[in-house]
Amino acid sequence: MSQGTTVTVLGAGALGTAMATRLAEAGHQVRLWNRTPDKARVVAEQTDGITAVEALGDAIPGAAVVLTVLRDGDAVASVMSDGVTLLDDRAVWVQASTVGPQSAGDLAGLARHHGVAYLDAPVSGSTDPARHGKLVWIVAGPDDALTRARPVLDALGSSVLHVGTGVEGSAVKLAVNAWMTASTVVMSDVLALCDALGVDHSTLVETLDAGSLKMPYELQKIDAMDDHLYTPGFAVQLALKDIDLAAENATTPSSLFHVVQDRLHATVAAGHGKDDLAAVDYVRNPPPAA
Repeated sequence: MSQGTTVTVLGAGALGTAMATRLAEAGHQVRLWNRTPDKARVVAEQTDGITAVEALGDAIPGAAVVLTVLRDGDAVASVMSDGVTLLDDRAVWVQASTVGPQSAGDLAGLARHHGVAYLDAPVSGSTDPARHGKLVWIVAGPDDALTRARPVLDALGSSVLHVGTGVEGSAVKLAVNAWMTASTVVMSDVLALCDALGVDHSTLVETLDAGSLKMPYELQKIDAMDDHLYTPGFAVQLALKDIDLAAENATTPSSLFHVVQDRLHATVAAGHGKDDLAAVDYVRNPPPAA
């Protein structure tokens, strides 16, 4: 697959938009489709190399790679129940939405039924890594499909981890997002502890950063929490969807997941469902009144 390949991105949310923009800048011809066409149209107007397409029948045929970047398994199934019949014989369906192993298995079955090459390929990373080609792909599927899709994956990611041939990608992604979400809630509570103990947040950062306990993702969240800046990266409502999936897939009930779910529900109720996950700190530390 060479530069200038036609790639279809189904989903013009934050991540889909960032992926489409990055792919266009890398020289691919990008078709962007969204259930609400205006969202795709706005993106296309702002970026050369992206064409907003309203009909699946115009978006999918002729594309070498079709990326699904939609909210959940139900959304992907709704779109691809018809869309899967439109893929060319050599096209690869790269399923990048976070859907959990059960839905991923159903989608893989749909692809097999129609003889379509399918990769279970969620990513670690959100809009900023996507925009700069720094995503980590967590891929399960056959070698041949991965080879054909690899130039597109490489344009978007710094790493491609081939973790299996079934739906192992979705399983790993669910674990990663559970860790990320729970650790963000914990970081908020640790900042509350620092305040109670009189520990400056910068001292906490310096201490963690000096040793093996540093977690770059969470250290970045400290500044966002302290500055009450919740610019969307990974939205609270998506984190809630994923932690619900994690709780459903756990062998035994998890009291930790229950606490995290409660915190996310409270954050959504406070009006921050579409804001970045750092907004979980708003519940314990709202900004001072203007």
